[in-house]
Amino acid sequence: MYHPDLLAPDEFLPPRATSPQSCPALVLNADYTPLSYYPLSLWSWQTAIKAAFLERVDIVAEYDREIRSPSFAMKLPSVIALRQYVRPASHPAFTRFNLFLRDRFQCQYCGHGHELTFDHVVPRAYGGRTTWENVTTACAPCNLRKGGRTPAEAHMGLRTRPYQPNTHQLQEHGRAFPPHYLHATWRDYLYWDSELEA
Repeated sequence: MYHPDLLAPDEFLPPRATSPQSCPALVLNADYTPLSYYPLSLWSWQTAIKAAFLERVDIVAEYDREIRSPSFAMKLPSVIALRQYVRPASHPAFTRFNLFLRDRFQCQYCGHGHELTFDHVVPRAYGGRTTWENVTTACAPCNLRKGGRTPAEAHMGLRTRPYQPNTHQLQEHGRAFPPHYLHATWRDYLYWDSELEA
């Protein structure tokens, strides 16, 4: 049942917390897998509590911290699970971020991860289109070096040919980039390629 005090979140202040982002909740789908690995699916404590009172999520784990009002006290949720399964889109949106994630944030010409931009493998001047299959991640120096030529004309090899990823592939790539902060209660629901840090 929805608690009316949640309409006034300023009355709820977690002890020792200076920001609403200090106690985020990991959001799981109804099958107890994260909605997203990268970026990691997190909700603010206010959103998580409101969703719990609206009975849209189940609280799976909690922080030691509490929120209080004159007549109410509750531990902050650290892990929540949606009650209704959200089916992920089979193909992710074609965005700069998803392109970089597909290519693991590496230039597909030299392998470096700095000054990233994108490059049309077949230049637009040659009829190349802005599609998953023709756009690749490139660092600014390699993009400048290639210019309006094809990789063959520029004598630059591609590490991986561009392709349209599915959502599962992007999630798998995201697992290679764990965030800097992982709460202990999240460990059982996250499966990273690298070992979790305390």
